Amino acid sequence: MRKKIVSALLCGVMALGSLTACNAENAQKVKELVKNTDVSGLESVEKEIVNSVTGAGVVPTKDRSGNDIKVPSEVKSIISLSPSTTRVLIDLGLALKIVAVDTNSMTYKDYLPSGVKTFDMMNPDNEAIAALKPDLVFTSGMSSVGGASPFKPLVDAGICVADIPSSASIADIGEDIKFIGNCTGKGIEAAALVTAMDASFKLISAACDKIPAEKHKTVLFMMSIPTSDMPTIYTFGSGTYMDEMLTKIGAKNVCGDQKSWVSISIEDAVKMNPDVILTNVDYVEDPVKEIKALKGWENVNAVKNNEVYKVDPNLSMQPNNHIVDAALEWVKDIYPDIFSDLSKGIEQALKDTVEKIKGIAGTGETTKAAA
Repeated sequence: MRKKIVSALLCGVMALGSLTACNAENAQKVKELVKNTDVSGLESVEKEIVNSVTGAGVVPTKDRSGNDIKVPSEVKSIISLSPSTTRVLIDLGLALKIVAVDTNSMTYKDYLPSGVKTFDMMNPDNEAIAALKPDLVFTSGMSSVGGASPFKPLVDAGICVADIPSSASIADIGEDIKFIGNCTGKGIEAAALVTAMDASFKLISAACDKIPAEKHKTVLFMMSIPTSDMPTIYTFGSGTYMDEMLTKIGAKNVCGDQKSWVSISIEDAVKMNPDVILTNVDYVEDPVKEIKALKGWENVNAVKNNEVYKVDPNLSMQPNNHIVDAALEWVKDIYPDIFSDLSKGIEQALKDTVEKIKGIAGTGETTKAAA
């Protein structure tokens, strides 16, 4: 269901990308077309489209970290050292231009060219990267954790290295996606992805707003399972895009009073007594079973009521347009009875919205990104 919902909206909005892919003049025409158009099922979607196409196609002179960059006039080969960026490049139809990725990006190997090179994002081999003569190298904040960027030798060699630090909000993610598109000649298409993401969140939020306040649930998101060697739980507080996602689906983060990415004690987690536990742990065979078996957790509501769920780590931990898929996965776990009915309404509203967008664009043709 969730893939069908997101793909449907993506196809509809990508029709705008097809219409406006020629130049900025066409983008202006789209803005005029949608200026005063009401789209049913989504409040002010025309404003979202206008905002997204604004600036599309403008080649950046600074990366997302604020470093000066000079993007080549034509980008034929790309190295992506972040799985989140790799997925965006795939969605933009640029998979065949990718000559190397970080090892974690190989989760998308079925979309990548055969024989694509791999590198460790935490310990990159600059000499081997330079030997591939890439036009553009996308890096992430993960590569610079704890110090300066390890890619200075590549910059000194004249290679365009574009850094994208870890996103703190959904809005940041949207800007990251548009940055990637503007660097690669896919500015309009990237704007369409952002429009689809924002529009999908509006639809999800509208549905979740119907959940009665007394039925809102508290959630603990566990990125690690405590052990005797490491007796803490890694999770997130406010000021993170994942906390923002929980808010949008009508749930309360039990760690929302803390800031950023945090570690909490086992005792504090038990005291928080969450209604639901979500985990994206993928380093053990059955994380749900292990969480339920934790000593002293038998009276925690989530454990007692059998509301502990494993969610897709790729969707939840990669800040790109597919966080919409993650949000839908979470809300269906947290509010299964309520959302099973609401999702039907979302899907219908989405179909109506797609038809309106096609009408605005003046075309029935769509461009489908990789699923």
